Amino acid sequence: MLVCGAFGGPVAAKLSTAGSNFEDAGSPSVAARDLIESRSGVSPDAAVVVLLRANADVRSPTVRARVEKLRRTIAADEAVGRVYDFYSTHNPTFVSKDGRSTYLAVAFKPLSDTEVEDAAKRIQKQVKDEPGVLVGGAAIAGSQVGDQVGKDLGRAEGFAFPILLLLLFVVFRGFAAALLPLLGGVVAILATFLGLRVVNSFTPLSVFALNLTTGLGLGLAIDYNLFIVSRFREELARGLSTRQALARTLATAGRTAAFSGFIVATAMASLLVYPQPFLYSMGTGGIFVALFSVFSALVVLPAVLSLLGPRVNALSPARFRRSVEDSATLSEHGFWYRLSHAVMRRPIVFAVTSAAVMIALGVPFLGIKFTGVDASVLPTSASARQVDDALKSEFPPNRTSPVYIAVEAPPSAGPEMRDYARQLRSLDGAATVQPPQPSGEDLWQVDVIPREAPLAPESKRLVRDIRDVSVPYPVHVGGETASFVDQGESLSSHLPLGIGILVATTLILLFMLTGSLILPLKSLVMNLLTLSATFGLLVFVFQDGRLESVLRYTSQGALEETQPILLAAIFFALSTDYGVFLLTRIKEARDAGASNSDAVAVGLERTGRLVTSAALVFCIAVGAFSTSKIIFIKELGLGMAIAVILDATIVRGVLVPSLMRLLGEWNWWAPRPLRRVYERYGLREAPEHPAPPAPQP
Repeated sequence: MLVCGAFGGPVAAKLSTAGSNFEDAGSPSVAARDLIESRSGVSPDAAVVVLLRANADVRSPTVRARVEKLRRTIAADEAVGRVYDFYSTHNPTFVSKDGRSTYLAVAFKPLSDTEVEDAAKRIQKQVKDEPGVLVGGAAIAGSQVGDQVGKDLGRAEGFAFPILLLLLFVVFRGFAAALLPLLGGVVAILATFLGLRVVNSFTPLSVFALNLTTGLGLGLAIDYNLFIVSRFREELARGLSTRQALARTLATAGRTAAFSGFIVATAMASLLVYPQPFLYSMGTGGIFVALFSVFSALVVLPAVLSLLGPRVNALSPARFRRSVEDSATLSEHGFWYRLSHAVMRRPIVFAVTSAAVMIALGVPFLGIKFTGVDASVLPTSASARQVDDALKSEFPPNRTSPVYIAVEAPPSAGPEMRDYARQLRSLDGAATVQPPQPSGEDLWQVDVIPREAPLAPESKRLVRDIRDVSVPYPVHVGGETASFVDQGESLSSHLPLGIGILVATTLILLFMLTGSLILPLKSLVMNLLTLSATFGLLVFVFQDGRLESVLRYTSQGALEETQPILLAAIFFALSTDYGVFLLTRIKEARDAGASNSDAVAVGLERTGRLVTSAALVFCIAVGAFSTSKIIFIKELGLGMAIAVILDATIVRGVLVPSLMRLLGEWNWWAPRPLRRVYERYGLREAPEHPAPPAPQP
């Protein structure tokens, strides 16, 4: 922990906050930008926008002198390639509608993401003390999003930890046991920070991975510690010595935790197939935190338990201690046992009703809309958000985010370029087309100003229409809108492989656990139901703009485009994680001779309280992210909490027992060839509850 804290602790300052976190480096829009940068020596994007609220006529000598002073200050930075303003371009779109505000657009030389961020911060520092000046633009927005994520993470941890500690005391029924999962979470998180720093030295990772690392690290560590400590207490209550109880615990709950962690890591690996740094960074963090959570549960926790022994129940009130002993010995009289039998007495009614509820919750998902990440995700207190709002409301729209076109044509191609520009002006979504300009050796640049906002459906259609216009030269289309279009197409093209990994993870690994082909297929269907219900609720809340005052956000009228992919991977990981513990206990009871119905009831009784407690604790850990001021982090936190709550209540409490009852012995069916595979390679538990050794004379 000391080593990981020393070397991994500073990782937050080294991760990327650039807008390229959501780009596919191989997309056409990135090719257009790189081509213009390499040929002209200047980026076509305005990375920084400096807004001046002059409170005087922009055309007055006084305001002009202020703008020229700002321009000289900015242009003196070695990273700046070009500064555009009203006086150098004579373009009236640099003047606000009331004539009392203007802005400067700053384009950098070809730089890395880190160099762009550093240059943007230098410019902001140089001009921030000027009266009436606000600094925004994509580079500033990215930096402020990263800073806000760090603040939100600290606030979420401060909010969640006291609640978690109190809740863990209730769940573990003692202070000594309640501290164990926090220790495991800290170990897993610090080790993951070190892993992220090592990987970041080879390929840039997104700062947003820290949110997942913290929430998932606490959640998984608590899950594994809860199941292992509970099993350890069970074995102690049956009369085993500390060493015997620990060996038995690791041979059962420990083995299951290891298997579950491998499933979580494999599910999170599905995010590595996407080329967007935001997604593969989340996948990298998820893999590390799953594996290190298992390491903590199988190495750190057993060492502590071996020292504590029966003192694991220390600092536990007498009432709680009796409750621990009762839960360790009773399996046929608890709430979950009675609930499962009540459900299984009317399986059709409960199965149809619960499935109908899940489908109804998922109906809004059919109308989902997507948006990207820009300054609008920031709180209104951020300067980049204020600049973005001002450009949208006070100036002619979309001038700082044109669709730019790089045409590889010789200098003599002027007539063809002018004819090309005339064709572009005839497109429905084009408000203005700037005259073609040479932009380096054998390259022309044409800027098209869309009528609608950059991420609007009409602007996306405009990009596709531009790409369909015939021209006798190679054409590359870039800009914010083109980047958003390419992001969607990139996600769609990689989606089948990502889904394939998730499905294969669920089917293959659950088969190796249960020896059944039906149970993994049923788990897959229930996961899809839960995901559709979760997305439906997210659309209902965030896309439709409900609960804005409660959750303190402003709806973008859509969900961030990567959220469904990210949530699907995380939920498949967590759902399978909980399913592994439940199915293991059901199979354990069945292998001991219980009937199908009794095995389900015993399995639910043994895990019902634990899964519910783990889900509740996990919801506190990740639900704290719903306090974030970054809207898509808020969506992620609330989405994970909703999915886990639905899975731990409706799915585990109603759908699982009702479907298990309806299918009966078919639950355990598998074709004979697959059965032979399971007999040879499947995961099996040791015989349950060996008798404690006879006392020695």
